[in-house]
Amino acid sequence: MAAASINTSFKPLYKPTKDFKSFVPISPTPKLLTKSRNLAGAGAVKAVAKEQDVIPVKSDDVIDHQVGNLISETSVEKLMDRGINAAIVLAAGTFGITKMLTIDYDYWHGWTLFEILRYAPQHNWSAYEEALKQNPLLAKMIISGVVYSIGDWIAQCCEGKPLLEFDRTRMFRSGLVGFTLHGSLSHYYYYFCEALFPFQDWWVVPVKVAFDQTAWAAVWNSIYFVVVALLRFESPLTIFNELKATFFPMLTAGWKLWPFAHIITYGVVPIEQRLLWVDCVELIWVTILSTLSNEKSEARISDAPADPNTISDFEPSEVRKNRKNERKNRTISPLSVIKMVNPHLLKGVWNLSVIFV
Repeated sequence: MAAASINTSFKPLYKPTKDFKSFVPISPTPKLLTKSRNLAGAGAVKAVAKEQDVIPVKSDDVIDHQVGNLISETSVEKLMDRGINAAIVLAAGTFGITKMLTIDYDYWHGWTLFEILRYAPQHNWSAYEEALKQNPLLAKMIISGVVYSIGDWIAQCCEGKPLLEFDRTRMFRSGLVGFTLHGSLSHYYYYFCEALFPFQDWWVVPVKVAFDQTAWAAVWNSIYFVVVALLRFESPLTIFNELKATFFPMLTAGWKLWPFAHIITYGVVPIEQRLLWVDCVELIWVTILSTLSNEKSEARISDAPADPNTISDFEPSEVRKNRKNERKNRTISPLSVIKMVNPHLLKGVWNLSVIFV
């Protein structure tokens, strides 16, 4: 009996390979497990992202919101100020030009436009002389008030403010001082000066100029400075200290301008017309006077501790320091003002003084 031989052969589960890098499992289970784990991770990330979107983020830093609100409010205020200032300038300019052009309105019948413009300057001058005869004090007060208002406006423009962003209150203060004090005091001063020096010799003119630029200039500059400061509600001690600091700068600044102008004032112009000539030159002088009388107060206000609700809290200290140094180094002289208003004015004054004197 032959012994039965049982052939037992087993198939290997894995293919024998020499390189274990090429080992490939038959069962795909590990791949499925890896994919499910990745899906689970992606779901967790989405869930976290949803939670982050839903939860509001609270921040204690509200400076950006405050700055944005303050900037928008400031822009609206500036726009309103510009509109009001433009309306004031337009109304005043329209009134003045209309009054000068319609001086002969009652006689316009049959006149041409050329005739109206031709006779307007002459008849305006005649109307001014008539006003001087009827009420000289009021006429001179009105002229001084207008000149001091315009002079302060020019001063603010020279300080760097845009044309229609001037300080109306400051301009009103200067115009009020010019109307109530300069026109009236100057009216009596010129008659007093003629009574004090009644001579007609050639040496009287330089004597009057010297007296004007020492006694009268010191008195008037001090009056203007003190009254403007009182209208700003400054304390007497502050007014005294600032006047003491600016008295000689104001006086010496006038010496660069007025001696040339007053050669004509006392040597050529009649006494009734002197204030009109002086007020024309005052457009330059008020620019200097207003700047010197207001710069201390404005510097003190800008350097004061800032209010917590204002945008100046967020201004860097270096910016404040640079602005302060710019104000300190900024100087205003008659020559710089003349260059901005009329570059040939001083030359014209000198030529007239040489011709007439």
